[in-house]
Amino acid sequence: MKPLISFETLSKIYQMGETEVRAVDGITMTIMPGEFVAIVGQSGSGKSTCMNIIGCLDIPTSGKYYLEGHDVSELDDNELASIRNKRIGFIFQQYNLLPKLSVLGNVELPLLYAGLGKSERKQRATEAIEKVGLLDKINNLPSQLSGGQQQRVSVARALATSPSVILADEPTGALDSKTGEEVLNLLKKLHAEGNTVVLITHDNAIAAQAQRIIRLQDGHIVYNGLPEASLEVENEVKLI
Repeated sequence: MKPLISFETLSKIYQMGETEVRAVDGITMTIMPGEFVAIVGQSGSGKSTCMNIIGCLDIPTSGKYYLEGHDVSELDDNELASIRNKRIGFIFQQYNLLPKLSVLGNVELPLLYAGLGKSERKQRATEAIEKVGLLDKINNLPSQLSGGQQQRVSVARALATSPSVILADEPTGALDSKTGEEVLNLLKKLHAEGNTVVLITHDNAIAAQAQRIIRLQDGHIVYNGLPEASLEVENEVKLI
């Protein structure tokens, strides 16, 4: 089986005035189809940069990024936008729902951009909304939903295009602990159904819900393995 996501000696360098910031510094890693992986680290570790590159929101300064075996490191903006729309299912911390659209309208949106017809859009969006348990809210506006329900809508929107990978950026960050646990359980359910899930977080307890943890510090991978041993490594790194 070939990797779904592959970084080969990948770096992202930003120029801040006269200072060079190596947000990601020569990372090599793979994520296989059907995995549930957490990329974890504190602010400045490089996890958000990795997320942006995986999600084709940014391109590396050097090295290679392969998605489903295709080199996407040097694609143009239109090609990257097409990949974002069709292959990446985004779940954001702040939901990013359009306030004037219903639940159905929000979930249909990526399908509209993909050029699907009205009846197919409605069918696929309705199926995604049913998966997250919100059929009874299908005509509601985001303002009529709780935070947890809004995040479920964003999960449904991510699922609607049948993406190659679900990319969840701090998906519980704006939620209370109980509601956050419900969203995490939903992600685990989607993974159990065969979806590839990549979770970006700074929270060790949330990262521990994944199958595998990739821990970043100062743009480098300092741990890549099972959740059980990850905290021990983090504590050792702090002592250095």
